Amino acid sequence: MVAQNSIKVNYQGAKPTISDFATAYLKAYVYDENEDVLDESRSYMKSVWMQHLKGERLEATEKLTVDKANGFISLESYDDNDMLLVEMCYWNESDGRHKLFAYNVRYFRNGKYSPGQFDGLTFYRYDNATKTMKYCDAPGFKEVYGTDDGALVSYSLPRAGKNIVQKIWYESGTKEKTLRWNGRKFSK
Repeated sequence: MVAQNSIKVNYQGAKPTISDFATAYLKAYVYDENEDVLDESRSYMKSVWMQHLKGERLEATEKLTVDKANGFISLESYDDNDMLLVEMCYWNESDGRHKLFAYNVRYFRNGKYSPGQFDGLTFYRYDNATKTMKYCDAPGFKEVYGTDDGALVSYSLPRAGKNIVQKIWYESGTKEKTLRWNGRKFSK
C-alpha cells in the first residue's frame, strides 16, 4: 500500500479527533485513474467520507460508523456476496506528544477473508507540536499477509480497547493473536 510521507492535520479545539485524522488522511490522497489503480479503496472511502461531512445520505449498501469517543471509524460496503471493510483509529502515545493513526482495509467474499490489491494496514505518527502526521512502519511488529503454510493474515483495529487483533485464516478455521499496545508500540 502506497502512503504519503507527511500530512498536515487541521482541527478546531484543543486536540484533533478521529474525524480530523480521517479528513486529513483522505483529503491528502489524490486519485489518478489513468496512473493509479493501487488504491481504489482509499478513493472510495474518501468519496463516502466527503458525503458524510456534507451531511449527504449514503447508499443503502454502505454503513459508516463514526465513534469519536473511542477514536474509531469504519465503513462496511456490501455488493452481493462481497464486503469491503475500511477501519481507522488512533492511539495516544505514552510520551504525551504523539498519537499513532492507523488505516486498515480488508475485503471479504462469501464471509471469508479474500485479500486483494486493496488490503493493507498503514500507520502514521502524529506530532502534537507540528500538527503533522508522518508515515511510519508498524511499531513493534512486522505486518504479514500470509504464512509459510499458505494461510492468509488480516488485522482488525480496535473500536474499544487498544489492541490490534491479527487473524490467521487457515482452510480448517481461524486463529487469533492479540497485538498489545503499550503506549509506544505493539507486542505479541
